[in-house]
Amino acid sequence: MGTVVMHNVVSVDGFIADEHDGIGPLFDWYANGDVELVEGSGIKVSRTSADYVKPIWAAIGSMVIGRHLFDMTNGWEGRPPTGEHVVVVSHRPKPEGWHPEASYHFVDDVARAVALARELAGERNVAVAAGEAGGQALALGLVDEVAMDVVPVVLGSGKRYFGSVSAQHLLDDPHVVVQGDRVLHLLYRVRR
Repeated sequence: MGTVVMHNVVSVDGFIADEHDGIGPLFDWYANGDVELVEGSGIKVSRTSADYVKPIWAAIGSMVIGRHLFDMTNGWEGRPPTGEHVVVVSHRPKPEGWHPEASYHFVDDVARAVALARELAGERNVAVAAGEAGGQALALGLVDEVAMDVVPVVLGSGKRYFGSVSAQHLLDDPHVVVQGDRVLHLLYRVRR
């Protein structure tokens, strides 16, 4: 089985968006380079960031996201940014008629969502979006690694990377530290 990695772009003060879901300059590094991450996507990053991100994205088989992210992105119109499958943590079902061909599954429990995502991913990795769903997965001991793309901006307040997690969780020292252009890529193992 693959690794379960909680991931997101984050400000240096720990926020993934402001109170109104605005991301400000958090994703600017996706447009400040000359190496396209995915052919035809228009997302161009520095060579250093591309060398880090491309193999990570290629290793992802499925994603776990919260309903809020699904609604904000309209599920990327049925085409996940990475991986082949998306498991949405939600008490509401998939919208009727929404991209019936898409491999999107709606589950009302974080533990069951991660279990299904692992099954769907096979030997590949599971990406869990940071925020409330990711924080719940971490609190349940379901996350193996925490990946952060830290952008040099202070948002001051907003949506927290770890959601409303209130208990202490120890991480090892980062085993990957990559300095990109206007982003620092960090990868930590979760201590068991």
